[in-house]
Amino acid sequence: MARSYRLYLFDVDGTLTDSAEDICGAVGAVLDRNGYPPQPFALVRSYIGRHLTDLFGDVVPGLPAEAMERLIAEYREIYWAREHNATKLFPGVAEAVRALGGMKATATTKGTPTTRVVLEKFGLLPYFDHVQGTDGFPAKPSPEVIQRSLRALGVDPREALMIGDAPADIAAARAAGVTVCAVSYGYGNPREMEPDFWINDLCELLD
Repeated sequence: MARSYRLYLFDVDGTLTDSAEDICGAVGAVLDRNGYPPQPFALVRSYIGRHLTDLFGDVVPGLPAEAMERLIAEYREIYWAREHNATKLFPGVAEAVRALGGMKATATTKGTPTTRVVLEKFGLLPYFDHVQGTDGFPAKPSPEVIQRSLRALGVDPREALMIGDAPADIAAARAAGVTVCAVSYGYGNPREMEPDFWINDLCELLD
């Protein structure tokens, strides 16, 4: 890595945590409960990092707004009940987050309360200066979740690095004026991503 940054912004699912089993399991349970056809694991995983309206809208075409709200509410209930028991950190994450200089924040499609629970479960919460999820405003690729972290910590976009795994992370960072790096191990399709640079392990961010 060519330089250090004042603020490191982290996506969560697919970047810090391998949470596909819990997320896809909850989606599958919702579809089954409501009589919709099951979807391939790889397909559902490809939606991680995007809003649930994108996923349910594509796998259940023509879904009315009230039905969409019900499916999302059921997903959240089932996902919480799983208690992140099938989720784990990717290799190198704990070491890198603990050792990385500069401030650290999240910029995730998860809600802020859920994000805090996940970070606490894996012992990472004390190392974050700000926890920002997507709470009632447009999700990535909108830059708002990044911009809120920047404002909360008083950091100029040029002093920040976004680390993510999906095209939405890249687009949000570009729109926010933030340098962006992508992890090679995440859920996004590399052919759809053009970050400023790639890393194979978060420890590559360390000086």
